Amino acid sequence: MKPRITRRDHGLQSMITDCPNKYLNTYFCGQNVGIMSRNKLQKFAEVRSFPNVYENFHPMIPELRGENAEIVEMKGKWAEKHFGNQHPITLELACGRGEYTLQLARKYPERNFIGVDIKGSRIHQGATIAIEEGLTNVAFLRMKIEKINNFIAQDEISEIWITFPDPFLRESKSNRRLTSPRFLDSYKNLLVENGIIQLKTDSPELYAYTHEVLTEYPGVRLLYDNDDIYAQALDFPDLEFKTYYEKKHLLDGRTIKYVRFSLDRI
Repeated sequence: MKPRITRRDHGLQSMITDCPNKYLNTYFCGQNVGIMSRNKLQKFAEVRSFPNVYENFHPMIPELRGENAEIVEMKGKWAEKHFGNQHPITLELACGRGEYTLQLARKYPERNFIGVDIKGSRIHQGATIAIEEGLTNVAFLRMKIEKINNFIAQDEISEIWITFPDPFLRESKSNRRLTSPRFLDSYKNLLVENGIIQLKTDSPELYAYTHEVLTEYPGVRLLYDNDDIYAQALDFPDLEFKTYYEKKHLLDGRTIKYVRFSLDRI
């Protein structure tokens, strides 16, 4: 079923087509230029020129733009068109500044990595570092994660990291949690057979909720579960990487939880 496009959305599509730069400077996901800092606007403008950043300007319009706001078709073609190889792709959702994406990319040059987040100023930081360090196995995708299946094809992803996402503590927003059933439906489609999903969080609420979902969701294979990963030697070396928020959580005395699982298609 095609998304319902309102008259307002048709107007936005015309703005994007006719003048994408002007559109970016005046509107993005409800943000008004009058209340946005000049620094953020500058970062938005710079990101448009980055060869490793792709953006979906409006969630109701399934259109992706790359360098210099040119329309690009990447679904099913990330390895070929962006990375220029057929290496497996890891997706980091809610990547923020891209710390985990960058650290994984440095460690595994034989793999490709895509960090996904809606915050352009955060992606700007990660994308800048990737360019400065010559990390050609890194890309960033600025968009609402709910629309990920519009831009990544079935079986295109080998692994998903979910690192310290917003736990959305209000019950009315539980469907926005990145381990809710509707997101698992999306991941199952993106991942290759036996593809792995990994959640790293400080939130006991999100950790408990994830357990509830995985118990009821069909085809789940729970591969590893630890409610305090630093209480002992790490079982997976990739867990040693720490994001900005994880460092803050540890200073606050919070314990870090980790769940590793896969989804069978049944």
